[in-house]
Amino acid sequence: MRALGVFSSDPLSSAAYSAEEIMLVLMLAGAGALYLTLPVTGALLALLWTVRLSYIQTIRAYPNGGGAYIVAHENLGVKPALIAAAALLVDYVLTVAVSVAAGVAAITSAAPELFDLRVPLSLLAGAVITWGNLRGVRESGAIFGLPTYFFIVCFSGMIVVGLVKLVIGGAPGTLLHTAPASQQIVATSGLTIFLVLRAFSSGAAAVTGIEAISNGVPAFKPPESRNAQITMQWEAAFLGFFLLGVAFLATRYGIVPQPDETVVSVLGREVLGRNVLYYAYQVGTAGVLLLAANTAFADFPRLSAILAKDRFAPRQLAFRGDRLAFSNGIMLLGAAAAVLLVIFQAEVTRLIPLYILGVFISMTLSQSGMVRHWLRLREHGWRISLVLNAFGAVATGVVVVIVGATKFTEGAWISVIAMFALFTVFSLIRSHYDRLEAKLHIDEGELPVAVPAAISSEPPRDHVIVPVDDINKITIGAIGMAREISSMVTALHVFDDQQLAEQFRERWASAVPDVPLLLLESPFRQFVSPILACVERLEQSERRRIVVILPTFEPSHWWERFLHTRDVRDVLRLRPFLKQRKNVRVLDFPYRP
Repeated sequence: MRALGVFSSDPLSSAAYSAEEIMLVLMLAGAGALYLTLPVTGALLALLWTVRLSYIQTIRAYPNGGGAYIVAHENLGVKPALIAAAALLVDYVLTVAVSVAAGVAAITSAAPELFDLRVPLSLLAGAVITWGNLRGVRESGAIFGLPTYFFIVCFSGMIVVGLVKLVIGGAPGTLLHTAPASQQIVATSGLTIFLVLRAFSSGAAAVTGIEAISNGVPAFKPPESRNAQITMQWEAAFLGFFLLGVAFLATRYGIVPQPDETVVSVLGREVLGRNVLYYAYQVGTAGVLLLAANTAFADFPRLSAILAKDRFAPRQLAFRGDRLAFSNGIMLLGAAAAVLLVIFQAEVTRLIPLYILGVFISMTLSQSGMVRHWLRLREHGWRISLVLNAFGAVATGVVVVIVGATKFTEGAWISVIAMFALFTVFSLIRSHYDRLEAKLHIDEGELPVAVPAAISSEPPRDHVIVPVDDINKITIGAIGMAREISSMVTALHVFDDQQLAEQFRERWASAVPDVPLLLLESPFRQFVSPILACVERLEQSERRRIVVILPTFEPSHWWERFLHTRDVRDVLRLRPFLKQRKNVRVLDFPYRP
């Protein structure tokens, strides 16, 4: 059950604002339309159960983690996978923005004097979460599970107390009858099917985040798939109880959304009274919402790193910082969420239309990919899984159509443009890297003949060191330059994966047999420190001068520099340290394709 606390904060937290978003749309038709909050929530529960059953099949088929990008890439092809990736990245940014805004709304509901400071408070909360992830804070059941369990206890307690009051007659309504609205509402729209669909679209945010467990199956204890499925069932059960409980009590207590206080806050105050229990309840709500924002800081950088390794994103997004975190992805996510919080003034209702579309697009592609998976492999029990995933794909696809039709003019168009822009950028980046690889490619089998070993009858005065990352024209050019300086040349390769390092050693021995290769292990993915340590050891053990040649890539266009920032940065960071050493000479080998 520890996994429930780690993986479920995102979906469970949506119970704090889902009913309110439904009611805000329905109240356009007047107070009399608020009774539809319960039926609309019932439709969301049906969708939730469908998505749960669908993703259980994904967990079974992908025990190593089956995110939408991976499933779509393996079963539908590159373009659908990139659409899924674009939708997910937009979703993660909005997850941070919505969760932080909702968390601050829970705080300002309990402390109204802070309402005008909601934007600065949201930015502060986002900055703290970003800083924590940059410092290497990791999710763990012992620490990050506590806010989730505290929220479950507080929220469940509020619902149970509210139901008890209904039974004993201590509430405005009864178990069978709704209560009159606590205030009059002037209708500005008719009660139409379109309005009800709009309300459903707004509440559909409750289903977001449930797919997170399928992404993190390897994090579970053995048997991983079985435990992940059980956790998802508990997650769906709690979320369903919370959604239904809030919607039911809101109609029985005559709750009406307020501009400066959330529905769950008003409901908690009516049920519990304004006392220590109410404040504990609000703390639990704010805590789980802010924790939900933190989950995106695990998924966004990881997906960005996968895209970078597949050459659809800048390579620096795959770089891990000193604390093994994808630092660049974390900072990019924090900055993007901060921009949205400022633009939309940290208002959940304004952010929700942007939020939902990307989630369900990725879900639809993921479930469609699973349909293709079962048809292709026909594993044990594939027919039942095929039906469940097909039904899930149809259900989430229908939601995409509904959300697109009802929320497009309210802000969903921004998400569409963002996804299209990301898809285009992914394609352009991959084209650039492919063209560059073709230009730098060299036939490793011809190298021993094409570049003979340097021969000298005199003892070498210099020991030339060349850091190498791969075997290409840049590397061979730098090695050629080193041979012109001295017959004593050593290549250095910094690695963090032993298996890949041994493979590179074999390739190097075959391609450049006359130049020794020294492998430098760097578990923390650092580049500068291992090189400096190696140079220092050589200075102490040899009496000859050390010459370090730094291969550098010079892009043909200014915009290409953004795709090679990491390469340039490593050289820029290393050069000053080397130049400080008296017995070390530093030379650049600039390469322009």
